[in-house]
Amino acid sequence: MSEQQVNNPLHGVTLEKIVNSLVEYYGWEELGVRIDIRCFNNDPSVKSSLKFLRRTPWARKKVERLYLATQKD
Repeated sequence: MSEQQVNNPLHGVTLEKIVNSLVEYYGWEELGVRIDIRCFNNDPSVKSSLKFLRRTPWARKKVERLYLATQKD
């Protein structure tokens, strides 16, 4: 099974780790500017963001793409 994940840069990275990393890198305000979703702009928290992102595939993809972009820097 691990052979299937060789080219997946997100393998083994939890959504919580992604959100925490982005908040540490950008802060909530800048993160809300880069990805304009309510859970980042109105009373943001990791818990509310995880709940929203787990139920909203398009938003999760945006967050994952931004995370990957920050890892290349």
